[in-house]
Amino acid sequence: MVGLAQPSGSRKPKTHMDAVFKERELTAEKVTPEVEEVIGSDSYARYLGARVVEMRPGYARVSMELGPQHLNFMGMVHGGVIFGLADVAFGAAANSFGLKAMALSVGIDFLAAPRVRGTLTAEVEQVTRAGKMGYYRMQVTDASGVVVAQCRGWAYHTGRPLAGQDGE
Repeated sequence: MVGLAQPSGSRKPKTHMDAVFKERELTAEKVTPEVEEVIGSDSYARYLGARVVEMRPGYARVSMELGPQHLNFMGMVHGGVIFGLADVAFGAAANSFGLKAMALSVGIDFLAAPRVRGTLTAEVEQVTRAGKMGYYRMQVTDASGVVVAQCRGWAYHTGRPLAGQDGE
């Protein structure tokens, strides 16, 4: 994966709290335990069997063990499982700054059929920022390291704290 580009955009914050959140986002060196807890409470990720393996501001690696429930009627890993894992990792990376972010668009290219057993891993990183918009690149690999999908997505960064933080 390509190294993270520095966030761009120099709009003047509207309020003092906007300035505080902007400063927190641009200077974050690590993900706080509170943010890890909020992101770790994702019920869809739990349902899918996905778990965050590594997270830092603008980056996430999420893995899951494949089982029979993840296979389609042809006995292959369902494309929705691959996309779901990438989306969970995208959400973790985009929200890792401790501020609410949501997907605006995500595209996926399926490159190879993953092994039906073993681990599936999604790795996501922020490539660039333009104001409140962040562009992310995602890659999903199977247990043998084969790249099974490439994704790209735009996230909207609200500048507001995640639920459970700062009294929200």
